[in-house]
Amino acid sequence: MYWTLALIVGALIILGLGFYAGRLLYLLKQQNQRQQKARNARIENITDSIQLISKAMEQQQCELSEGAIRICNLLNALPLSSPPDYRTQFPHIHALYIEISGFAILEARQKLTKAERRKQDNAREQIESEHESKVLKELPLIQAYCEELR
Repeated sequence: MYWTLALIVGALIILGLGFYAGRLLYLLKQQNQRQQKARNARIENITDSIQLISKAMEQQQCELSEGAIRICNLLNALPLSSPPDYRTQFPHIHALYIEISGFAILEARQKLTKAERRKQDNAREQIESEHESKVLKELPLIQAYCEELR
C-alpha cells in the first residue's frame, strides 16, 4: 500500500515537472519568436535607411562624405548573426569613410574657428572628389545587398 501511494505521488511529481518543463519550453519559443520578429524589423528599418541614403547620394541630395558616414555606421549596426566584412565588400565607400572620419562634427565642429572649418571643408571636398566616381559605382551594389537582406 505504501508502495502504491509512493508510486502515485512520484508519478504526480513527474507529471507536474513535465508540465512545468513544457510550459517553460513554450515560453522560450515565444520569446525567441518575438526576438526574431524584432530583429527582422530592425534589419528592414536599417536597410530602408541605407537605401534611402544611397539614392540621395546618387541624386546628389546628400554629400558623399555624410552619406558614407551614415551608411558605414548603419551597415555595422545591422543585427546579422554572421555579418560579412563590409570593408572588402564595399571598399570605396569604406575608404571614404575612413579618410573623413577624423574631421570634427557637431559640437566639435562648432568649436572650430572659421578658418579651421574652411580648411576641413576644403580637405573633405578634395577627398570626396577623389572617391566620387568609385563610390557612385558602389551605391547600386549597396542597394542590391540591402534588397537581399529583406
